[in-house]
Amino acid sequence: MGETDLAVLLATMEPVLHPEPYGYAVWTGETLPLQPFAAIAEAEGLTVVAPLDKMQAAGMVSDPWARISLTVHSDLAAVGLTAAFAGALGQAGISCNVIAGYHHDHLFVQWDRRKDAMAALRGLSGA
Repeated sequence: MGETDLAVLLATMEPVLHPEPYGYAVWTGETLPLQPFAAIAEAEGLTVVAPLDKMQAAGMVSDPWARISLTVHSDLAAVGLTAAFAGALGQAGISCNVIAGYHHDHLFVQWDRRKDAMAALRGLSGA
């Protein structure tokens, strides 16, 4: 079980900015030519999220996105964490795409806004 108390989640979320850019693309072929960070099956094809250099090597095109992982082990049933960080990023004018893993949330923000996003998240956590 992960943490469910919103105050604890915010105080201990400890965002980590990954150094390499990631990409988003749709794969409609048979065998996926890379190991994705995440894949989401949609009617239009398989949405693939992976390090941008691996995507480009496989012929996929994407804008660069920064991956920020919240290191706190948040429970999937926790209430308010997504709203809190989305609100903080929204106030800063930063778009955010979220992938929730079993243990951690992973935020994808525009590459050129990654430092601003980290500042907004740190401000939210009181760090």
